Amino acid sequence: MSTNETPISAPEPGTSSLQEAARRHLWMHFTRMGAYGPDHEVPVIMRGEGAYVYDEHGKRYLDGLSGLFTVQVGHGRSELAEAAAKQAAELAYFPLWSYAHPRGIELAEKIAELAPGDLNRIFFTTGGSEAVESAWKLARQYFKAIGEPLRTKVVSRDISYHGTTMGALSITGVASLRAPFEPLVPGAIKAPNTNFYRAPEHGDDEVAFGIWAADEIERAIVREGPETVAAVFLEPVQNSGGCFTPPPGYFARVREICDRHGVLLVSDETICAWGRLGEYFGAIRYGFQPDMITSAKGLTSGYSPLGVLIASDRLVEPFLSGERTFLHGITFAGHPVSCAVGLANLELFDREDLCGHVRRNEGAFRAAMQGLSDLPIVGDVRGDGYFYGIELVKDKTTKETFDDEESERLLRGFLSPRLFEEGLVCRADDRGDPVIQLAPPLICEQEQFDEIAQILRVVLEEAWGQL
Repeated sequence: MSTNETPISAPEPGTSSLQEAARRHLWMHFTRMGAYGPDHEVPVIMRGEGAYVYDEHGKRYLDGLSGLFTVQVGHGRSELAEAAAKQAAELAYFPLWSYAHPRGIELAEKIAELAPGDLNRIFFTTGGSEAVESAWKLARQYFKAIGEPLRTKVVSRDISYHGTTMGALSITGVASLRAPFEPLVPGAIKAPNTNFYRAPEHGDDEVAFGIWAADEIERAIVREGPETVAAVFLEPVQNSGGCFTPPPGYFARVREICDRHGVLLVSDETICAWGRLGEYFGAIRYGFQPDMITSAKGLTSGYSPLGVLIASDRLVEPFLSGERTFLHGITFAGHPVSCAVGLANLELFDREDLCGHVRRNEGAFRAAMQGLSDLPIVGDVRGDGYFYGIELVKDKTTKETFDDEESERLLRGFLSPRLFEEGLVCRADDRGDPVIQLAPPLICEQEQFDEIAQILRVVLEEAWGQL
């Protein structure tokens, strides 16, 4: 028996019919359904414990992606399940439409305490896409309320991902994700991202590259007319494309640009908040003050759905008197059970000092990932905290990437199934150039870093051999 398999005494009830039922009834998200034919099982994950999950056959996998950049505290934390059960027994549901409930109030207060600057007003959603959608709607209505109704447009970055609702998808910069649903919401403008690896004209001068990238945002604002632009949406570390970190001085300059033109700066921290980068918020990690933060995922470590828009005091001011209402709401936003889980999750963060744990161990994680740089297929290793991308290339010297057909064979035809077979859950992605992304639970240490690196080395060597 291999070391990543564990015996099970008996199959779980109904397991024998799970594959059939999944093929017949379950529509998986962002999934090529045709890939799961009679000879290809649907991976069915049955349980989790710490940094690991187990499938229906009892095989163990290291969750190198925290589910989906989400399970910060690890799997199987009974205290979070107990918090949910206790709250469901007390008050299972009540909306935040003209009412409040204790857990919603308490969690809003806690988030405001942790958020930087004057970001004190908490508008709950059920996920990241809704948080981004809410931020754009708030920006539009806010500017109408203060007498600047032309400010409706937003600027985001090329290849960025901000969600799947029609507004958030419009802000998203991945053409292949947008195309099936066009025409989208007008007024979503794109500027260059901060992929320094693909910026040869700047040589080794990362500071100059950061100034150029920030100034491209200003050029986009000026082209559109500053009086028409409401907000700039940026992730502290851009996920899509493979963990593009901000060059030194980048966010300080973007903040200056937004202030100069009266534009709001939104930090989309659906992934980057809640310890992923070693701080509660990526804006704190990189030392900039946004006007809004959008987040979700790690706020509850995935134990219950919850998202959040965190807004500056000045943005709520027009809605605090008179008859004006922010005409937006979501039935399950700020669900009492989810808020109870969020509170328990943040108590765990405090008790176990998870942000400090990431800061103390991120160097070891970085070293484990950069140790793969000797492989001929590895072009770049980049990221911060517990959030890294490994860009794959055909030629390290020229940085030549793979064409579409090669990328398809490499990522979906080989790497994704082979990494899973070896017991590692991660992401092999080609939104941009081909990358492998890692974002393990924040409880991980050297043992897990070494395991991730060992599996990656074996599989990437095999991939290069096939090429």
